[in-house]
Amino acid sequence: MQVNLLDFWPRILEATQETLLMVSIALILATLIGLPLGVALVVTRDNGLMKNRVVFNVLNGVVNIFRSIPFIILLVAILPLTRLLVGTSIGTAAATVPLVLFSGPYIARLIESSLLDVNKGVIEAAQSMGATNWQIIYRVLLPEALSTIALNLTIASIGLVGASAMAGFVGGGG
Repeated sequence: MQVNLLDFWPRILEATQETLLMVSIALILATLIGLPLGVALVVTRDNGLMKNRVVFNVLNGVVNIFRSIPFIILLVAILPLTRLLVGTSIGTAAATVPLVLFSGPYIARLIESSLLDVNKGVIEAAQSMGATNWQIIYRVLLPEALSTIALNLTIASIGLVGASAMAGFVGGGG
């Protein structure tokens, strides 16, 4: 089989654009899911700001379940949901749905890890100055963890690129 070079580069450009679109949209949506989920995991744990064992156990269980499902199985298992949300089960838009559901819990764990690295003394100092729990979250925890959050989101985006290759299984493009 002979490859026509005039046809090759436009196809590569199109596939690259599709991959960048899938990964970008999935990263944004998964971050919108993972960030609050990760914060909730940190603040509701036993030594958290808003200790709530029931909420923590439910969220922790959901994250553990989604993280343990291999992407290719999740991809096939949620085809009906994908079809419901985007109207099709093939193409770039259809591949974005499982990418979001796959990476959202992963990002939640990465955010949780970043927030757990924040020095407890900084949190105690904010509490001693009378900061509310929400002020501590938005003005202490998140800013203090911002550099590791950025690093972890970079790691998540690399994982998304790898998962987007598997999305080709359902005609995901890229």
